Amino acid sequence: MVSLTVTVFQVFAASAGNHALALSMHGKKLGVEVNVVMPRHAPIMKINRCEELGANIIIDGNDIGASREIALRLAKERGGKYINGYDHIDILAGAGTVGLEIIDQVTNVDAVLVPVGGCGLIAGVAVAVKTLSPKTRVIGVASETCPALIRSLEKGEPVYTPTNPTLADGLAVPAIGVNAFRTLRNRVDEVISVPEHDIAIAILRLLEFEKVVCEGAGAITIGALLSGKLNSLKGKKVVSILSGGNIDTTSLGRCIDRGLAYDNRVIRFTVIIKDTPGDLSELCTLVSNCGASVKDIYLERAYLRNDMSSIRVKMVTETRGLAHVEQIRSALYNRYTQEKCTFRAFRQSSENSF
Repeated sequence: MVSLTVTVFQVFAASAGNHALALSMHGKKLGVEVNVVMPRHAPIMKINRCEELGANIIIDGNDIGASREIALRLAKERGGKYINGYDHIDILAGAGTVGLEIIDQVTNVDAVLVPVGGCGLIAGVAVAVKTLSPKTRVIGVASETCPALIRSLEKGEPVYTPTNPTLADGLAVPAIGVNAFRTLRNRVDEVISVPEHDIAIAILRLLEFEKVVCEGAGAITIGALLSGKLNSLKGKKVVSILSGGNIDTTSLGRCIDRGLAYDNRVIRFTVIIKDTPGDLSELCTLVSNCGASVKDIYLERAYLRNDMSSIRVKMVTETRGLAHVEQIRSALYNRYTQEKCTFRAFRQSSENSF
């Protein structure tokens, strides 16, 4: 984190959280008034923490681009200084120190994976890494719902790219920085996009295996490794930058639930059974004998129009993975036939492991 020397009495910024936290911390130490416009999707934890540090928080804008326009207008009206979280030259320089630390602490790095949103981080890292270790590949990782850098590279200049909701909320930037783009475009070797389910699984893997709580914007580099899009890096020395741990409990719970679902460790299915004593017990016993644990169960009678003597059972169960799901599926089909069973599971073949 870079400490900025500020000669004005108030500063303005637009941020979904992390840049806002840094400014709030330094503003409190320096006695500078910090005003941050945060988009409506900003995590509650980040909002509350910035307010605790004394910052004035304004929640406005559907995305960071809209919040930026509001912050720029306020800075002009009030005579303050606007600090861009991903395009100010001092911010880019500060991001470069991450690259310096990597090269200093890890020898013979084959590749560095960097999350990309506004692109300040990857611009600074690319300069440092390529200067000290030209053979090291710098690979940017974006969310599939926020492909601003990918579209800008295709166009040859920064272009506005609408974003969609993502688990990597810190990367939801529709327009990347101009300084950042000019800095990185001849230094970054590759940029890939990662689907939401791989981000969710990455958050889950970091929690389970590394005991690291990481927000989606940081875990996305692990998601890139799990996605299968970087299989060329197998067996090589790779550094994944985990650039944020500021995830609120609501988002964390949602990410864990989705990660378990995408990982085939929570499945949902429906079975039509006879509405007679013992039939529901038989279904639960069958699931139990397969080694699955029931998380939720719902009985539906009113909407089975063609069979007044049956009920539809909707069940959510915990499983051990795809092979276990297939075991349960087979057992249910053998007992109730495929016509009476409907499964909701993610049948994916990717390894999804460290």
